[in-house]
Amino acid sequence: MGIKNLFSIIKEEAPDAIKEGEIKNQFGRKVAILMNESGETTSHLMGMFYRTLRMVDNGIKPLYVFDGAPPKLKSGELAKRFQRKQEANEGLEEAKETGTAEDVEKFSRRTVRVTREHNAECQRLLKLMGIPYIVAPTEAEAQCAVLARAGKVYAAASEDMDTLCFNTPILLRHLTFSEQRKEPIQEIHVDKVLEGLNMERKQFVDLCILLGCDYLDPIPKVGPSTALKLIREHGTLEKVVEFMKEDPKGRYTVPDDWPFEDARDLFFSPDVRPADDPLCDFKWEKPDIEGLVQFLVQEKAFSEDRVRAGGARLEKNLKSSQQSRIEGFFKVVPKSDAEKAAHKRKLEEQNEAKKKKLKEEKKEKAKAKAKPRGTA
Repeated sequence: MGIKNLFSIIKEEAPDAIKEGEIKNQFGRKVAILMNESGETTSHLMGMFYRTLRMVDNGIKPLYVFDGAPPKLKSGELAKRFQRKQEANEGLEEAKETGTAEDVEKFSRRTVRVTREHNAECQRLLKLMGIPYIVAPTEAEAQCAVLARAGKVYAAASEDMDTLCFNTPILLRHLTFSEQRKEPIQEIHVDKVLEGLNMERKQFVDLCILLGCDYLDPIPKVGPSTALKLIREHGTLEKVVEFMKEDPKGRYTVPDDWPFEDARDLFFSPDVRPADDPLCDFKWEKPDIEGLVQFLVQEKAFSEDRVRAGGARLEKNLKSSQQSRIEGFFKVVPKSDAEKAAHKRKLEEQNEAKKKKLKEEKKEKAKAKAKPRGTA
């Protein structure tokens, strides 16, 4: 699920954090691809085979990271997902009886469930393709972030914005979309997100929890604008919750069981393997083309010509993607303390200007409302 409305906040408040480009711009990069329990049809064999081919064709070296066991707090969200599956199954049966082809297709997509068997088949396919994968102890997002911070991969690729909460330096979105969708790849840099929002990481994570994450539901009547305003005014979730409970207008209802400290701990201290753990070692191998034919053609009824052609592309392009990007030869010079302080002052001034502008706009609106009708 990720973080509700986080992308729109980043787009509004920290636009410099987002770069958009074509898939070919990622040439020569190692990328950790999130494989989670999303239940998307495209997560299974055909989607995985062709999307992986597309990445490799564009010089990307993918590493797939699978979810392990879900953390305890996430069980509530997983229970909801299971309930949605059951409702979709019921809807599918009803659509078959009375609905249109579109209804049947819609409910069929919803009922696809990523089972252990699906994951095992995906892992078997990756091994035959020569593409490495690892299984995280719990959250794949957290493990991807560890690998990215250690420089073992350039970025984590996922549609879930909560990957940023685990402090991955760079998040790539839309990387695994099909070519037909023609969506630009979004590259989001967490350091620029924090700069644009003028927040430390802890405040950013608190904002994400308040927006609503996989671990906790959002508080009723707290949308993205209110969440951002509350965190900026009060600084921490502790103070926000205290303010809500004491709010004289009684606008907010904080659930009795809303363990935000536990959710924060899961973002700051997730169950992950260190990047130098032997289980985090990976390399790209030569594809086993005959093995691919046996699995995909004999067992899964894929087209043999397409599978062999795909295997040949893999073999050729995994070799060519060994080339390094030119930026790999240069070291990034970190900003000095004086530069950081100047940048922070600039952001604070920008935030103050925004607040002032909003205040003036509210005044103008109030004046306009107060004017009697028919007056100029």
